[in-house]
Amino acid sequence: MPLPLYRTFWRWHFYAGLFVLPFVFTLALSGTAFLFKPQIERWEEHAFRALPTDHAVQPLQQVRAALAAFPRAQFHSYRLPANPGDAAMIHLALPDSAAMRDVFVSPQGQVLGSFDTDWRIVEVARRIHSQLLLGERGSTVVELAACWAIVMLITGLYLWWPRGRGAAGVIWPRRRSLLRDLHPVTGFWISILALVLLLTGLPWTGVWGNAFRAVRAEMGWVKGPPQWNAGGHATSSHDADHGAMHAGHDHAAMHAGTAAADSLAPLNIVVAKAAAEPLAFPAMVLAPDAALFGATSPDWLATSLTQNRPRGMSITYARLSGEEVSRESFAARHPIDRVIGYGQAWHEGALFGALNQAIGLFTAAALVTLALTGFLMWRRRRPAGTLGVLPLPTDRHLPPFIVIATLVLALLLPLLAASLALLWLIDRLLPRISPAAAAWLGIGPGSAA
Repeated sequence: MPLPLYRTFWRWHFYAGLFVLPFVFTLALSGTAFLFKPQIERWEEHAFRALPTDHAVQPLQQVRAALAAFPRAQFHSYRLPANPGDAAMIHLALPDSAAMRDVFVSPQGQVLGSFDTDWRIVEVARRIHSQLLLGERGSTVVELAACWAIVMLITGLYLWWPRGRGAAGVIWPRRRSLLRDLHPVTGFWISILALVLLLTGLPWTGVWGNAFRAVRAEMGWVKGPPQWNAGGHATSSHDADHGAMHAGHDHAAMHAGTAAADSLAPLNIVVAKAAAEPLAFPAMVLAPDAALFGATSPDWLATSLTQNRPRGMSITYARLSGEEVSRESFAARHPIDRVIGYGQAWHEGALFGALNQAIGLFTAAALVTLALTGFLMWRRRRPAGTLGVLPLPTDRHLPPFIVIATLVLALLLPLLAASLALLWLIDRLLPRISPAAAAWLGIGPGSAA
C-alpha cells in the first residue's frame, strides 16, 4: 500500500492529468504549427516570391494599388519584402468590419492576391493555441490547463523519484513493462523543458499576464510599452503583422482618395530608410496612429516583428517629414522585458533557429506521449464502474513544506488558487448532494486530493 504522502501526490497527479489530457493534444499540435511559422508562411506565400524586378514602382504606388483593390479600406502597415523580387505585403483594415486583409503587391504595383488574416494557417493555430477558438473564455481555460499542467509535472517528478531503484524503469523504459515505464521516463526527460515552456507562455495569458503587466507598471519595471498582448488576443510580436493589429485597426487613418495621398506622402522616404536598417524579417512600416500591442504612435514606426525578439528593433519617423525621431533596440528595454523576450523567443522556437525548433518539436511529441501513455494506463487499470482513483490516505495531514509549496503556487498562479477553492467546495458539498457521484470521483469530506 502506498505511503500516505505518495498516495496524496498520486491523486493530485491523477486529477491534474485527467483535466489536462485533452488540452495537451490540442496545444501540442497547434504549438507545433507555431514553431514552424517561418516555413509555413514561406510556403503559404510561395506564389508571391522571386518575381521580376524590372520597372519596379515605389511603395506608395503599391499601397495605392492595394487600396484601389479594396475600396474604403484603411491602410495599416507595409511589410518590407524579404528579398528584392518578393511582393510587398500591405496590411489593410476592411471597411465596416473587424476584418483585416494581407494584400500582396508585385514590385510593378500589381495586386497578386490577398489573405484574410483570420484564416491564415499560423493565425488559426495561434487562436487554437491561445483561445481554443472560444475568445477570452477559451484563453482562461488554456491558462487554467497550464496551471494544472505545472501541478501534473511537479507531482509526476515526485512519483518518478527513484527511491533506491536502479536506472532501468527510471532513466530508460524496460521492455517487459514498456507502457508502465514509458510514462514516467518520458516525464523525467522532458519535465524541465515542459515547465520552461509553460512558464514562458504565462505572459500571454489573461489573468496571469494582465496581473503581471499591472505589477510591472507598479514596480516601475517599465521602459516603453510591453511588446506582447495578454488575454489570448494576438499575443506576441511575431504575429503582430496579422492578428495583433485587430485591436487598433480603427486607428489606421489612411483611406483611399485624396486625403490618403497627402497623408501617405512620406511613405517612400520611410520605407527607403527602413530598408537600409538591419531590421530582421518581417520588418513592418506602420502608419501613424496604427495600433501595435494596444499602443499607437502619432508618427511612422518601422519595426522588426521577428520571433527572435533579441534581434528586434524599432525606429520612429516624423509623421510629415519622415525624419528619424527615435530608435529602440532590444538591449535598451528594461531587464524584465528582456527576460520575457528571451523566454517568448524560446517558447516559439526562434531563439536558436532550427535547434530550438527541434527541441520544441521533441517537447511537444513527448507531451503527447505522456498524455497517451497516461490514458492507456488508466484504461487498463480502471476498475469497472469507478474513476479508478486510489483511496484517500488515512492520515490526511500534509507536511508543512507541502502546504507552503501549495500556498506559493496558489499565490503565483491565481487561476490555480481559484480552482483549488472550487475543488475544496466540491469536496465538501458533493458527498452530501450526490454520494454516488462523490464515490465515483473518489472524493469526500476532508479529502487530501
